[in-house]
Amino acid sequence: MTPEAFNAGEPVPVTSAGGTVTLVEGSTFCLSGTNGDIQPGTSQGLFFRDARLVSRWELRLDGQSPHPLSVISPEAFAAQFVLRRNPKPGQADSTLLLVRERLVGDGLRETITLRNLGRENTVATLTLHVDADFSDLFAVKEGRPAHGGADATVAGSELLLRDRSDGSRGLSVSATADPLAAPGVLNWRVVVPARGEWSTEIVVQPTVGNRRVRPQFDRGEEVEASGPARKIRAWRDVSTMIAADDPVLTQVLQRTESDLGALQIHDSSQDGRPFVAAGAPWFMTLFGRDSLLTAWMALPLDVGLALGTLETLAELQGKRVDPLTEEEPGRILHELRLGPDSDQVLGGSHYYGTVDASPLFVMLLAECWRWGAGETAVRALLPAADAALEWLERYGDRDGDGFVEYRRATDRGLLNQGWKDSFDGINDAAGRLATTPIALCEVQGYAYAAWLARAELADAFNDPATSARCRERAERLRERFAEAFWLPEQGWYAVALDGRKQPLDALTSNTAHCLWSGIATDEHAAVLIERLSRPEMDSGYGLRTLSSAMGAYNPMSYHNGSVWPHDTAIAVAGLLRYAHLPGAVDLAQRLATGLLDAAASFGGRLPELFCGFSRSEFSPPIPYPTSCSPQAWASAAPLLLVRSFLGLEPHVPQHRLVVRPHLPGQWGRVRLSDLRLGELTVHVEADHEVAKVRGLPEGWDLRLAG
Repeated sequence: MTPEAFNAGEPVPVTSAGGTVTLVEGSTFCLSGTNGDIQPGTSQGLFFRDARLVSRWELRLDGQSPHPLSVISPEAFAAQFVLRRNPKPGQADSTLLLVRERLVGDGLRETITLRNLGRENTVATLTLHVDADFSDLFAVKEGRPAHGGADATVAGSELLLRDRSDGSRGLSVSATADPLAAPGVLNWRVVVPARGEWSTEIVVQPTVGNRRVRPQFDRGEEVEASGPARKIRAWRDVSTMIAADDPVLTQVLQRTESDLGALQIHDSSQDGRPFVAAGAPWFMTLFGRDSLLTAWMALPLDVGLALGTLETLAELQGKRVDPLTEEEPGRILHELRLGPDSDQVLGGSHYYGTVDASPLFVMLLAECWRWGAGETAVRALLPAADAALEWLERYGDRDGDGFVEYRRATDRGLLNQGWKDSFDGINDAAGRLATTPIALCEVQGYAYAAWLARAELADAFNDPATSARCRERAERLRERFAEAFWLPEQGWYAVALDGRKQPLDALTSNTAHCLWSGIATDEHAAVLIERLSRPEMDSGYGLRTLSSAMGAYNPMSYHNGSVWPHDTAIAVAGLLRYAHLPGAVDLAQRLATGLLDAAASFGGRLPELFCGFSRSEFSPPIPYPTSCSPQAWASAAPLLLVRSFLGLEPHVPQHRLVVRPHLPGQWGRVRLSDLRLGELTVHVEADHEVAKVRGLPEGWDLRLAG
């Protein structure tokens, strides 16, 4: 059988009629219904290291599904499912409450409590049906047939399930309160006293390589004392505290902090070095582009996350040419996978098919330097940055025209290798798909910023020759970009040059990234801002990925008219970079307000994307059915909004801090407490266009401007 192109299958929806609850902690996540059940035959499950372990987890009370009342999820890794016994025929009320308290972290723990609110003892029968299929994440994502399945056995009161295809993998399910165990089933028959309660604690423990994985929790341990809770507290202890008068912004920022903490994976082989996974459910792994951009956005919270991401990606940087994985010397990784089908799908656990991660790596390294990362750590990463720039020149620009292009190495690779990586994500105004090799407009901007970033680092480390070469390379690229990409009749940059070096004339959100990177001239930016402000691009809830006037526009598509929060946040950051131009601040404030209104409608958590229908047509916004949530760069997007509207630009090595606020009026005051800039801790407060800074020592250049 000929293998399909990597990641080419359409994701199956994870939502059901009753909705989906996602819990995540590092490389563990769980998808279930709002009653807590994992239904077989769906994409739900307990996942660990890119494979689904539990494919069925259904609880029955007296032979029936309990009636769900509420789900409470104070943190991304824990939830309480509150249910009741179905009322007796002819009655409206029930006197038996059932609470499922779930915690994930290298396994799963569920405490089931029955509370009798009646005045008589009650008899209850609880049955838990469990199964496993050990399917690869890709197979589950695309709805392909299940893996070989599991052999179920019983050892006393413990259920054991082992992968039929790989006997070294499995899981155990153990419980308190003396269940009666049979293959795939735990059963309890209990008497719950009047006004009393009964409970059992169930633990799912993975087995990998014939060794049981130790969960991040102990039996009987309070959630607050568990490993995931300790990890999130440690993250909060080192993170800047951000608060605002606006309750919506405050709620969104609180969810951002919780989700980014839960999405972090700590490399145990490197003293717990952190990096952030791209998002649940399908991308709980290291992604070059996603992890780098998320780390950039999260710099106001913690520079350490960005350094950990850079160091991890530097270790995995390409060393050789391998068409199957698209590895090339100096190329930064696209994604890392650990699932059982990785070799078949990716040609290995590493896949390198991305055109933008390499310049983003160099950009982030310089930004870490500005935000106070230690000189030793930055110097140690310079060889990786130089290798990434060499990749841009040698492999990224194969035809020597000065632009960075991509073309997949085999028919198994990603067809499109920018952030819009769906097969139809790049097209012209008529909707015709691009032919490769493709030079994306935003990637040229990233490359421009990367060359300038390396020049700045060269200046800092007394390397004038490298600085001059990189600045000359950046300026030449900027000039060539303006000539080849600007479409004067339309008033925007071409989304790309196709294989014939012809501009693709669709109006897309990609052009706003050219504002963020600074490659746009003021003359072009002034016109572009006006084009982006039109209702064809501004949905009312954020910037559309593709103008509604274009041939391929579909507000329910993945990349051709939807709204991606991280994309809108980058657009806002780009607009505020050109705040001196007419309309830039107004559009930035309008886009940010719409995006936060969307966040409020999604319970304070921005999803990966949502449909791009006009606000006047549908309000609140329409969810995209296979959107990831929580998703790293969507979760981090509000941080970029806050940083951009504050005009917060630190440069620790030069002892300079710039704050140029343009806060939306409804935000009121915004406060950053315990903002760490190298060895310093400062406090920043702003209201509209006025800012105050405390804690900055003498000798620093503080620039406050409206």
